[in-house]
Amino acid sequence: MTDNLEIENRIKELKDQHRQLDAEIEQLAGEPDFDQIKLQRLKKEKLALKDQISKIEAGEVPDIIA
Repeated sequence: MTDNLEIENRIKELKDQHRQLDAEIEQLAGEPDFDQIKLQRLKKEKLALKDQISKIEAGEVPDIIA
């Protein structure tokens, strides 16, 4: 039971970080002379977070063969 709570908290934390990066990317892209390298780095970081979330969630839900 404690493990499930820890997993849920970890997922929530990663999703919060993902949303923060999304907002930062949107703000940076809206600037007239934005740093393209920084934007790419933030997008890669956001994608890595999404991958982590997906892996954790996939491990949490058992595979069901239909």
